[in-house]
Amino acid sequence: MAARAGGERLRSVAAPATRPGARDALEAWLAHGLIAAARRGRWPQNLGAGARLGEIAHALGIRRRVAEANLRLAFPELANVKRARLLLEHYRELGRVCMEYARLGELATAPEGQVVANIEGVEHLLRARESGRGAILLTGHFGNFELLGASLGRYNPVDFVVKELSNPKMEAWIAAERRAAGVGLIPTGAGIRGVLTALQANRWIAMLADQDARRHGTFVPFFGRPASTPVGPAAIALRTGAPILMGFDRRLPDGRHVLTVEPPVTIEHPGRPDAAQRLTAAHTARLEARIREQPSLWFWLHRRWKTAPPQTS
Repeated sequence: MAARAGGERLRSVAAPATRPGARDALEAWLAHGLIAAARRGRWPQNLGAGARLGEIAHALGIRRRVAEANLRLAFPELANVKRARLLLEHYRELGRVCMEYARLGELATAPEGQVVANIEGVEHLLRARESGRGAILLTGHFGNFELLGASLGRYNPVDFVVKELSNPKMEAWIAAERRAAGVGLIPTGAGIRGVLTALQANRWIAMLADQDARRHGTFVPFFGRPASTPVGPAAIALRTGAPILMGFDRRLPDGRHVLTVEPPVTIEHPGRPDAAQRLTAAHTARLEARIREQPSLWFWLHRRWKTAPPQTS
């Protein structure tokens, strides 16, 4: 449920596999070059350069086999040529988002309408703020989800739950950009206490819950297959009464973003023992619905179905 977004995407798009020490140095060097290039240009004109960066990553085959396998599992009905086009556009969008990470603070605090064209579902945010119980802002690796979380901070203080990257230089840069965007940071090392404290202060907690959770997760349907999914967001919501608000970002043709906040995710009989699993399945189903609408925006480079469900006798 932790956010590792910026580093993951920069690594996936720009860095080939090397020895750990050399890889850290290469990643830092590539990130420095991307940051310098993105900050020299004007947004959104440099999004074109980002798209070309994604095309290069696609041509180099960086994690392309993983993405192709995932797309075959998720969309077996699509012709190969359509999946190939979808994947190429996905790499282009990854490149655009990487360019935006270099100026996250600037974009998240830009005047209304300049970068974020519209925020749909504001009424759900206001209702959550009035409840006084905080809220869990939940999404997946879909579009520019860090810009989504930071932009919602104009309505209420937002904290990102983050897992620090192993590369200290990249971690320092990403942390600085997040702080410049006005968000607080709760490292996973702080445990659940930091999250509970923030919710008690009526802060909003931004989380991701769409990557393989190995044996620590609960298995719920995702594109018709059981997928190990973090149960943390659901367990915290049930424990605290904080609502889960799903949010999603999509890009307009002019490069700006439209952010959508959905009504709270709810289930019947929340007191039952299986409530956390059912609530996890409910928010995962909402994410799947969004991905089916715009599949090029989701992060296909991750092995989502890596962990097999336990055998039943």
